[in-house]
Amino acid sequence: MRNYRAYFIELIGTFFLVFSVAATGLVQNQFAPLAVGATIMVMVYAGGHISGGHYNPAVTMAVLVRRRITLLDAVAYWVVQVVAGLAAAGLAYWILNPASVTALSPSGRGLAAAIVAEALYTFALAFVVLNVATSKAHPNNSFYGLAIGFTVAAGAFTIGGISGGVFNPAVSLGAAEIGLIHGGAPWLYLVVQLAAGAAAGLAFLALSPGELTAPPPATDEAQASTPAPFA
Repeated sequence: MRNYRAYFIELIGTFFLVFSVAATGLVQNQFAPLAVGATIMVMVYAGGHISGGHYNPAVTMAVLVRRRITLLDAVAYWVVQVVAGLAAAGLAYWILNPASVTALSPSGRGLAAAIVAEALYTFALAFVVLNVATSKAHPNNSFYGLAIGFTVAAGAFTIGGISGGVFNPAVSLGAAEIGLIHGGAPWLYLVVQLAAGAAAGLAFLALSPGELTAPPPATDEAQASTPAPFA
């Protein structure tokens, strides 16, 4: 039996994360990094014990490389994350009904800078997730949600003006859907973010060779027996 509870948690968490990003982006809210960081924090605390609370295809990629999730579950996570992201962005646009949208349209050197910025902070986010939520050194800790939320907020404050502070392929696609990011940037972001997630998984294993384990079976019972917050 597939772990459908985990898939629904990923759908819910990703939906609210992308909705927060889209809504604050559409109105150019200066406190957007805090709102988004707080959203990911509370959603991780709400669903981490069921699905791992990834809410981000790049994080799922990192957890897959780290071998704490099966390939079939990773693909299912990616599908529900993208669907939730597109639905959330569309609903945010419909609710706010903006007269115009201020879009990020990087090109030339600006696009190169945005790609590097996205790679760095997507790597940082995935690396933090793996260390605070999947490491044997931190079993059953209570701070992982704060660490993850503050990583997102710190990255958004630091390079939000350069790349939009996305760090998440589901957010990239949702932002492109409603015109917050124009051109080919969303697709470049998606590739770079997934690559950065994979790099974070490899870096984690290289620095913590004793952490490599076989992925658990994709069942409710296996999820319930997993001691760490992240699947």
